[in-house]
Amino acid sequence: MPVLGLQLMMLKDQINEKGMYEVLRQVRDLDIDAVEVSQVTMTDELLEDLVRGKTDFAVETAALSASLHAGENGFSLEDELDRAIDACHRTGARFLRMAGMTPEALTSKEAAEEWGRAVEPYAARLATEGITLCFHNHHTDLAQFDGERIFDIVRRVAPSLLFEVDLHWVQRGGMAPLDMLKAYTGACKLIHVKDFRVAPVPMDTVRKLRAGELDFQGLLESYNSLVQFAEVGKGNMNWPELLPAAEAAGAEYFLIEQDDTYGRDPIDCIRDSREYLRSIGY
Repeated sequence: MPVLGLQLMMLKDQINEKGMYEVLRQVRDLDIDAVEVSQVTMTDELLEDLVRGKTDFAVETAALSASLHAGENGFSLEDELDRAIDACHRTGARFLRMAGMTPEALTSKEAAEEWGRAVEPYAARLATEGITLCFHNHHTDLAQFDGERIFDIVRRVAPSLLFEVDLHWVQRGGMAPLDMLKAYTGACKLIHVKDFRVAPVPMDTVRKLRAGELDFQGLLESYNSLVQFAEVGKGNMNWPELLPAAEAAGAEYFLIEQDDTYGRDPIDCIRDSREYLRSIGY
């Protein structure tokens, strides 16, 4: 069974306030076995806390973050490849993940190919060090050029680059998550376990519509805004089928993530997700 972890983006404020080590203590108290590190500065002190956390709390590092260029999320592959390799070895992380493609890469087939070709040498080099480079999808990566999904373009030009599959974004992108996992079996190493919720229509929207203050286009925009990130088990995703399918597709880590908690304490949201996953056998 894949290791159950947490995408620490959810606790980045707490990391900045009290340090990684104390956050790992909280993660252990939540009965979570691994973390993925994102959206925090990768200082030597933070890396050392990850090492201490594995020893003291048995919380392993599932993945660290990287980007192609400097100034983005995590280690810059262009400028910090050796440091990223060293950090993975120090923390025991076997995966380095990229938080999506550059916006430019999403604009055309040629741009997607160019991005993939730029990333491939780094993915191949990391593989020689026992580190798998994965890229995290969003709904935008399901756009098609000449009938070819961006996913397929990347696989074609960057075969050493595998996937961190965010099942919420697959659902939002209009592809059935079960179909996606089947189509890319063997390439799906990290899974973001994030639910997809549609919030109720606010009564204020109805009032504005009936008062003539909202036209049809405004109503559509209001409906589109109701799509939310949700605690696992609080949305519409079929996790009892999805998680076994993800494991069959090659997943090694299931990582709880919720991009927005809508005013709730992230710890409470994580706890709810963890309790639901326990209730279905994880």
